[in-house]
Amino acid sequence: MVDLLLVAHLVIAAIWLGSMSYSLTVVQPKVDRFFLDEEQREEFLVLLAHGNRWKVVGLVAALVVSGIALVFLVSPWYAVSVVLYAIAASIFWHVSWRHWPARIFAVVEELASYRRRLRILASCMVVLVGVAFVFALGVTVVRP
Repeated sequence: MVDLLLVAHLVIAAIWLGSMSYSLTVVQPKVDRFFLDEEQREEFLVLLAHGNRWKVVGLVAALVVSGIALVFLVSPWYAVSVVLYAIAASIFWHVSWRHWPARIFAVVEELASYRRRLRILASCMVVLVGVAFVFALGVTVVRP
């Protein structure tokens, strides 16, 4: 049962890391090249993001809960990953409930600035989740 929890935890982390990395390195640059008009680009990005918030919240909740369970069932070292996931989740919260609502009401001249800030925040989340994933994987591999 613990092995199944370990696999589930690592797969969930890999899904979050992979989806953020794909968005940041593939989708966002292509959207920038395809849509030259700021308003059309923003309209497409809003459409693309619509409905994803709660899917990510569920994914992050499962990741944190499984991580906490691993702290008690396998090794307290998993707490390091849980803390990093929680920091990434707090950035996600900021992006979802502060950044995006403000961005939707931004004037065209402000959109480039919002996109730059989002890329910085997304990059921070990728680094945090990536380090947490590698750390959790390392703890899993060296566990007794």
